[in-house]
Amino acid sequence: MADAINHLYATVLAARDRDPNVSRTSKLFRAGITKMAKKLAEEAFEVGLDALRMKRDGVILESADLLYHLAVIWAECGITPEDVDDEIERRERIYGIAEKLPKHGANRPHRVKLIA
Repeated sequence: MADAINHLYATVLAARDRDPNVSRTSKLFRAGITKMAKKLAEEAFEVGLDALRMKRDGVILESADLLYHLAVIWAECGITPEDVDDEIERRERIYGIAEKLPKHGANRPHRVKLIA
């Protein structure tokens, strides 16, 4: 899957400056971060809705759309797939599995500095 995400991200970057009349991706970049975030949220909702309905094919199709819009957001924010991969790896070092770290509160673990 990492190869597919990297390829998708590279494709998004390549399409960023194309003519917005022929490139949906370029049109999204021209519309700005508000439109990008709205599209990302819509796709996430559609994935969740199809999951609730146990529509496997719908979840797959909408997941592909969600990943596309996530790649657009990453590109706009200057984030690479490697940045996200690094965060996942950091969490795995702390927890041994890819869990979401608590964002607030006393139970949040301190950052661990690994000695190489």
